[in-house]
Amino acid sequence: MKAKGKGRKWAWWFLAAAVSMEFYFVQELIAAFAFFAIGFAAVAFVILSLYMLQKSWEAAVARFTNNEDFSGPPLQAGRPAREMR
Repeated sequence: MKAKGKGRKWAWWFLAAAVSMEFYFVQELIAAFAFFAIGFAAVAFVILSLYMLQKSWEAAVARFTNNEDFSGPPLQAGRPAREMR
């Protein structure tokens, strides 16, 4: 008996939702929610892209500065680099 009552309850909820979709106000609310979701996803994508760009730049600089080819003796003022070796 209870299963039949639950089925009827869900059927009435579905019927109410279908009828409410016919009203202009409900359609406007759903459209506004869709625009908000798309805008939020776009902003999140931009922020995530900038974050990943910054992290990749940080990794590249760290790799470049830890390279042993560039960790030789420092240049002295007034002397060309070719005379340092």
